[in-house]
Amino acid sequence: MMPRTASAEPLRSLTSPRPSVLASPSLSSSGTAHHPARSALRAMRLHQWAKNALVALPAALAHRIGEADVWMAVVTAIVSLGLVASGTYVVNDLLDRERDARHPTKRHRPFASGALSPGFGWVFGPALVGVGFALAWVLLPPLFVGALAVYLVTTLAYSFALKRLVLVDVVVLAGLYALRVLAGGAATGIAVSEWLLAFSLFFFLGLALMKRYAELRILEKEVSARDNGRGYTVEDAAMLRALGPAAGFMAVLVFALYVTSPDVAALYARPDLLWLAAPLLAYWTMRMWMLAHRGTMTDEPVAYAIRDRASYVVVALTAGVLVLASIG
Repeated sequence: MMPRTASAEPLRSLTSPRPSVLASPSLSSSGTAHHPARSALRAMRLHQWAKNALVALPAALAHRIGEADVWMAVVTAIVSLGLVASGTYVVNDLLDRERDARHPTKRHRPFASGALSPGFGWVFGPALVGVGFALAWVLLPPLFVGALAVYLVTTLAYSFALKRLVLVDVVVLAGLYALRVLAGGAATGIAVSEWLLAFSLFFFLGLALMKRYAELRILEKEVSARDNGRGYTVEDAAMLRALGPAAGFMAVLVFALYVTSPDVAALYARPDLLWLAAPLLAYWTMRMWMLAHRGTMTDEPVAYAIRDRASYVVVALTAGVLVLASIG
């Protein structure tokens, strides 16, 4: 029999397979594996960049989106605004990480779940903001940089304080949507009409109220709504359900008034066809609120709409109406 050597166990431990510490993904507090790069992309909330398509509205409605310089300005503005917005999302999630960890859906966010460390976030967020501003400074007009600065200050004020003020928060959110439209005009040098601004304010006020209502519906079932960090309680749900659709239908009314205005004749060959878009907008508003009332919507209407087939159908039909009205 071969004598057992003292070095056999060390040799076996050296030759046995061992996972690489550098290659292994991190583990969240729930024990789920997370890859840092993927978690960083999730923290940026890239799906929220869809909101920045509002930058293209002034050019699209002025029928100038096909011009090369306008198109490039729109794309650059979307990327710049997206980077700054992602940076503010990171800061917001850092501030809310402890509360989000107790939330039924937000606990899966990278900082709340522990997939990303707070130290990384406090470097990553400002870096995104810096890159976004650098891009705007080099490639876009100073007026857009100014709009971007207003957006940054407002979103930071929202993250640190305004989101806890009942009803002030939804007005600020609606204003941030409208600011994206104004930023699009600043980036392209195209004036934003009062009609578009009024429509945007009412339409996105309705979406902001829908967001808060959907959050209350989720919290009503899962945890105490008094700890949602937004100042709302389940008793407020009925009021939000009344205010939200009202704001949405005010947007439809503004659109109807726009169709009958003299401004339309200069842009559309068949402005009467635009009336077909009004019931589409009304249907989408009613459907989204119905889903929110049933509790089947996530707490972010825009994110839900991106995954919703019916929303794509409404967008396609509305775009078709605009094209037909343009070409006659």
